[in-house]
Amino acid sequence: MKLALLSALVASAAAFAPAQTGKSSTALNVNELELGVTEPLGVFDPLGWLETEPEAFERRRAVERKHGRIAMMAMLGTFVHNNKWTFDGYLSPSNNIKFTDIDSGIGGLFQVPAAGLAQIILVAGFIELTWWPASKLDGDYGVRLGKINNWEQEPGKEIRQKNAELNNGRAAMAAISGIFVQEVLTGQNLYEQATSGHWSPFGDGQGFF
Repeated sequence: MKLALLSALVASAAAFAPAQTGKSSTALNVNELELGVTEPLGVFDPLGWLETEPEAFERRRAVERKHGRIAMMAMLGTFVHNNKWTFDGYLSPSNNIKFTDIDSGIGGLFQVPAAGLAQIILVAGFIELTWWPASKLDGDYGVRLGKINNWEQEPGKEIRQKNAELNNGRAAMAAISGIFVQEVLTGQNLYEQATSGHWSPFGDGQGFF
């Protein structure tokens, strides 16, 4: 979960949906230009990159997909940590730091010793370069969940699921960014804000919607 939070901090989202102006396909022959064009925004390309830099679309879509996945992991980690679900034992025996000593919000990242952060970065780099390489722009690493991804028998299912992944990733990127900002402004993590009703960063702690 710390890996997800750290990655989410350095990730920036290229969250736009393209128009159908070219052809770019995944290994399973789904046109990437058909994905992500959903209501109410439809085509969202305010900078006009699809017209001026069409050759960069595939990489930007890969970046959007990857950062969406990271953000979804970060949201899951937020829920887990905010509910005080932690590992037993020591995070750093040499520094006498237990997992339970680490704050459950974004501040916990800065309580991890430098050696621990270095390990997170090394593992993330290993995954990025070898296991799930970023150079594979279609983002399909062959991970299947039984009949959930039975795309060959249900042609429309692949498009629905990939649209869901993109849109859920976009929502997660917006959500985790908002949670970080809200926590910095209020001094409370998501769980503390929810239980106290302190939804406004400018309120007095009583909260309002």
